[in-house]
Amino acid sequence: MTTVTQKTQPLSVERPAAHSRPRTLRLAWIALAVALVSVFLLSVALGSVNIPLNEVLTTLLGGEPARASWRTIIMDFRLPKAFTAVLAGAALAVSGLQMQTLFRNPLADPFVLGINAGASLGVALVVLSVGTPGAAVLAGLGLIGDLSLTAAAVIGAALIMALVLLVARRVASATTLLVLGLMFGYATGALVSLLMYFSIPERIQAYINWGYGSFGGVTWEQMTILAPGLLIGLALSWTTAKPLNALLLGEDYARSMGVNIRYARITIIAGSALLAGTVTAFCGPIGFLGVAVPHLCRTLFRTSDHRLLIPACVMMGALCALTADLVARTPGNEIVLPLNAVTALLGAPVVAWVILRKRNFRV
Repeated sequence: MTTVTQKTQPLSVERPAAHSRPRTLRLAWIALAVALVSVFLLSVALGSVNIPLNEVLTTLLGGEPARASWRTIIMDFRLPKAFTAVLAGAALAVSGLQMQTLFRNPLADPFVLGINAGASLGVALVVLSVGTPGAAVLAGLGLIGDLSLTAAAVIGAALIMALVLLVARRVASATTLLVLGLMFGYATGALVSLLMYFSIPERIQAYINWGYGSFGGVTWEQMTILAPGLLIGLALSWTTAKPLNALLLGEDYARSMGVNIRYARITIIAGSALLAGTVTAFCGPIGFLGVAVPHLCRTLFRTSDHRLLIPACVMMGALCALTADLVARTPGNEIVLPLNAVTALLGAPVVAWVILRKRNFRV
């Protein structure tokens, strides 16, 4: 779990780029869209079996490729994986943006409130305790039961989210809520450590493999659960754009602008938790995207206006997730690198740049 310093720093507020640099803004959107489409097609085309781009386009447009096996590879494996990366990257980026603004901390991420720790605990209870009554209960839940790890992660994340929302209604300070969220994460992490300590090596390895993160475990059937959950979370996040803009200058200013702080905080946390919890449940705990992508978007668009940053994070998050997955697959080989290792290698320089760029930043 990512550790966030307790001493928060206000995020810089700049004039919305939409009014000062319309041409530059349009070029940035066009460049981002072209890059996203290009990397999406490359993600579908490249892998252990390289497929020509024209054959990929033919298949996606409903035609028949030169080889029947290519259609199976594209439609059954690479396309759902690419869509999963797009949705997960967008969700983590928007969730990270919300947390950084809510807590006014540039190093906050989607998992700062312990949501991923709750999901990890649910998975640990199933993977490290196979054959227990809990696993038997999950086995009888139909489609969700077939996805026992996903079901366990959803339940664990939902319980922590409910606890955080309950606390958010009673706590007035965002800093206090941040500290309590960290404590929830540490407590659930300790329970996972105890389960691992008393488990056998084979089950520990299975849990570690889940912790590496992957976009490749989602089928089209599972997409019917993943996509609606993330789209609802993104829609809920869009409704928080104006309160987030007001919170940039502090809760007192937002309150003077007529923002209901308690309601806004609960809505922001609920949307962020839904996004982060759903991604963790289906793809594992994927780090760094939620920290790095919001800073990339602020730099690219030179604004802190969330009406621009939220859609920008959707596109940039999808682009970064697809790029990380493409690197992890090392096209042309059968080796698949741990996704979390790749996102850390891509995201750590961004976070380091943010720290070095802010002269008044304190760790």
